[in-house]
Amino acid sequence: MESAHADGSARPDGSVRTVQAGDGRTVPGPPPPAVRRRTARALLLVAVAVAVAPLLAVAHQTRPAPYGDRLVLHARVEHEPAPPPRSRPPLRTTAAAVEAYDATTGRARWTYAREGRRPLAVLPARGHAIALWDDGLVTDTARRDGSAVRWHRALPQAARWLADHEATGVLRLLGGGMLAVITPERVAAYRVADGDLRWILPARPGCRLAPARALRHGAVLLIARPCPAEDRWTAGLVAVDDLGVVAPHRAPLGNGQRGERHSAGHPRPGKVVAPPR
Repeated sequence: MESAHADGSARPDGSVRTVQAGDGRTVPGPPPPAVRRRTARALLLVAVAVAVAPLLAVAHQTRPAPYGDRLVLHARVEHEPAPPPRSRPPLRTTAAAVEAYDATTGRARWTYAREGRRPLAVLPARGHAIALWDDGLVTDTARRDGSAVRWHRALPQAARWLADHEATGVLRLLGGGMLAVITPERVAAYRVADGDLRWILPARPGCRLAPARALRHGAVLLIARPCPAEDRWTAGLVAVDDLGVVAPHRAPLGNGQRGERHSAGHPRPGKVVAPPR
């Protein structure tokens, strides 16, 4: 039997040290100081992790939603008698939220609000509820069940203009599952399915687009474009569809739609922001 060193240091051969107990038994000796320090540090780390984990979980649950989203789904009560149909539209905006209702029963389906923001307009599309907010954000909510806000898109430098003007005509559906968002400076086309920005048409120098004076003619959207410096009446009007500017011999802007055609012999009107897919 060998006893521990008086100073508690480890044995050179690394074997387990023993000491003689008062009753004559041989028992393991105390660990060396280095081992005790490592053990204390490990226990401290475990204690800190155990104490911090609940705090992190609470912080994760209480952190603000992106864009201030507050989406509330209204549960359906089993065996509840259906209320009489109401005259309110399936989609509408209030002072603080976008609301969706069942067209047949009038029951509320969901409510979508953004903290501190006001919806200016809502545009129904098949399976989509597209909303424009006072800070220049465009959102798309799953229309039927409100299960998710699918995408958010910000309109550059639009918040001040929206504060001074109505949002009439800003949101316009085009063919091929495309959405046109019209502001005085530009027309931006987004794919409704995922909010992908497909093309941008800037207003000509010295001209401004007028969303409230846009008119749909078949598959073409005619947008007023007052140009005080231009004498030609054609300068005051621009025609677009889901492929971009409608012009002779045009090359459609890429938007990933089936059957689109591109011509290398003509420049593309507008600004392409994504290649064909």
